Amino acid sequence: MVFSSAAPRAIFRELAPAFERATGHGLVIDYDFAAGLKRRIEAGDPFDVAVLPPDMAEDFMGRGKLAAGSRVDLGRTGVGVAVRKGAPKPQIGTVDAFRQVLLAAPKVAFADGGASGVHVNRILAQLGIAEAMKQKLKPYPSGGAAGAVARGEADLVVTGLSAILYEPGVELVGWLPPELQSYIVFTGSIGAATKQADAARSLLTLLTSPAAAELFKAQGFEPASR
Repeated sequence: MVFSSAAPRAIFRELAPAFERATGHGLVIDYDFAAGLKRRIEAGDPFDVAVLPPDMAEDFMGRGKLAAGSRVDLGRTGVGVAVRKGAPKPQIGTVDAFRQVLLAAPKVAFADGGASGVHVNRILAQLGIAEAMKQKLKPYPSGGAAGAVARGEADLVVTGLSAILYEPGVELVGWLPPELQSYIVFTGSIGAATKQADAARSLLTLLTSPAAAELFKAQGFEPASR
């Protein structure tokens, strides 16, 4: 069992056959926001590998929930803006332009409960438009915000780039302006209580292989140390 955010799901989908052939183990992945994964790990739900933000991984390693020394950095991804496929793309290259786009949009989707969602709320406060945007924001669970734009439930989405690239019904407008950008780092670690330690190590080895690096790059990830 793998606990992971939705961001690397396309990578897991591509790598699963190779992992299953090499180890004889089926790859079962439960996707959730970091906050949801945190609750489940603290509750003692069983898992073999967890894909988590670095601070959470270190905390759980210190508390004996993750195997000491097992953490590997998988990559980082930034936050972008997307619209429904075929819709006009607004100009978001500057802070003021992005602010005006948000204020003009009737509905804005974001990933409520995820790292990008926390950052969206931080941006709105920074831009001084949190109150003005309160009725415009539409929260969605892990991996669902971009799909909402594809279905026409919202006019644009502000979320992690990998979630945008994963959804065929939307088109990337661009990254957030540099002054507003935030990078989300993903790490992989082995559960301290796993009974499949060899398979878990094999998965982390695969996730840090050159083939996986190309998949991560295609999904909007950069090396975590960049």
